[in-house]
Parts: sequence; structure tokens; C-alpha cells
Amino acid sequence: MYVPGIEENIVASLEEWSSSDQPVEFLTGMKKVTFKIITNIFFGLDQVDFNFKTMEILYGDLARGMKSAPINFPGFTFHRGVKARRELVKILQAIVDERKALKGRNGSITRKNMLDMLMEVEDEDKRKLEDEDIIDILLMYLLAGHETSAHGTMWAALYLHEHPDILQKAKEEQEEIISRRPATQSGLILKEIRQSQYLTRVVDETLRRISLSFAVFREAKADVNVNGYLIPKGWKVMVSSRAVHMDPENYLDPKKFDPSRWENIKAKAGAFLPFGAGSRFCPGSDLAKLEISIFLHQFLLHYKLERVNPKSPVSHLPLPHPSDNCLVRFEKLH
Repeated sequence: MYVPGIEENIVASLEEWSSSDQPVEFLTGMKKVTFKIITNIFFGLDQVDFNFKTMEILYGDLARGMKSAPINFPGFTFHRGVKARRELVKILQAIVDERKALKGRNGSITRKNMLDMLMEVEDEDKRKLEDEDIIDILLMYLLAGHETSAHGTMWAALYLHEHPDILQKAKEEQEEIISRRPATQSGLILKEIRQSQYLTRVVDETLRRISLSFAVFREAKADVNVNGYLIPKGWKVMVSSRAVHMDPENYLDPKKFDPSRWENIKAKAGAFLPFGAGSRFCPGSDLAKLEISIFLHQFLLHYKLERVNPKSPVSHLPLPHPSDNCLVRFEKLH
């Protein structure tokens, strides 16, 4: 259902970037793309007139505040995150109020989006979600639903750019898929994405190599022994995703970007954690991989990039990214 809209958004953005006389911040541009996608999913097409620049700044402050020392005092990152959350709550409350008013005027709405479903869902006692609960859900998913996808897409494209042999192999797979497409088909479909086995390995290797989710957190519900160490009941445990993904016991030559490692890999519990694990596994994992795959499909077939500052240092908060937000020039292939 979402594939055509995602592809349309990505095609338009790549066309715009390649037509620009100036280099573009790849990461900043991708955040705008993925934010439009996630807002479309939750609010529907043309339902909300977002000030994307304002939302981008607020969500940036929120993301950094979530991963900072909790010092709620002016001048500190956490304080800016708290302020950003308050502003975002106001914006989202206005959207919820507007949607309720629309439903009040029009009665039933034929084409429902995720916000409509959140407003209508009931538990076994016929209780509905309060506005505060709906806004908390929106706040979380709009953040998680665009940040990770944007960073993952940027890194996947950069890794392909840095490894021409891997890029060529991925491109040939996409060309083969296009060659089998019937003349009546105008765009990418989910079946073709599922046929892109090598591209899937590129995405998985990107997620392993960059570890966008830096850690998962748990609490020991009982005394437990792990490799001879006692973790007492009630203690908090932090599992570092990067440590897991870069452990040579899990992955041979872990610093190497090598999608072929996924061809005949034997799954090992707890060895691949890009979206967490267990009951708190990210519900948006498939959407994130879908967005990355659709972007790479278009990029491989029609574009190439050139980094302006290839040696730009990498910052690691709130997520790993080049300090210049990946300043690049896109060139359309003819």
C-alpha cells in the first residue's frame, strides 16, 4: 500500500537534488523525505500543513535530549529536549483536535489513516485511548519513523559509493529485475523488492556495520548468571548493539563492509540487533528497510554521488553521521 507513495517521494527528491547547482546535505534531505513518508502514513495525504523546518529542529533537539545527561536547566541539551517535547505536544494536540472536528462534521471517514485508527481503537472494556496516550504514540513514532530510516539510507548509499564492486553487483540485480517487468507496470512493487536478495544483504550489512540503535536496556526480573557473572534481581542491564555487531566472535572481520557474509549465515540469537529484540522489537523495522531499499533501487539505476568532504569526521549522537551532514553532489546518469 505504501510503496508507490514512498517511491514517488524519493524520485522527486533525487531529481531535485541532482538539479541543484549547490551541494546538498544528504542526511538533512533524507530526514525531510522520511518525515513526509511517516506523516503521510499517520495523517494521510495533504491532511496536515507541516512546517517541516520547525519540526526538524524540534525533533533534533528531542533526539539529542533523550540521549543526554538529565540536567533540566537552561543551556543544557536535556533542557532543550524537554522544551522541544512541549512544543511538539502542542502541534500534535492541534492535529488531533482538527481530526476530531473533521470527523464531527463529516461523520464516518472512508479512507482512514493511522491517527483515525488510534482514535477509534477500543480495549475489551470498550475504553478508547485518551488524547495524551495518542499524542505520546505519535510523538514516539514520528521520531523513530524518520530518524533511523534517514540515517540508514544515507549510510547504505555511502557504503555502496565507497565499494564500487558491491555497487555494481547491486545495480546488476536491479537491472535484471527491471528487465523482467511487464510493459504495463509503471513503478516498483513489493514483489520486486522481495526478489532483491543481494540488495537485502546490503541493507542488513549497513544496519550491522553502523549500529543505528546504540543499545537496548533491560531490568533483571530475577537473579541470573551470565558467563559466570551474577546479575542481581532489579539491576539494570545495557546491551551495546555496536559491541555485538563488531564482535569477531559473531562476525569475521567485522570492520569490513561485506554483504556476502549474509548469504549462508547461520542465525545466532542476540547477534543482530539493529531494531532491538524480544517484546520491544521495533514495529517499524520492515518500513525502515522498505524505505532504504526503494531509495537504493532508484539510486543504483539512475544516479551517482560525490562527497564534498570525504574525510568529514563522524559524530555519534544522537545517531552516527558525518559532521557535515554528508554534503554531496548527486549526478543523474544518462
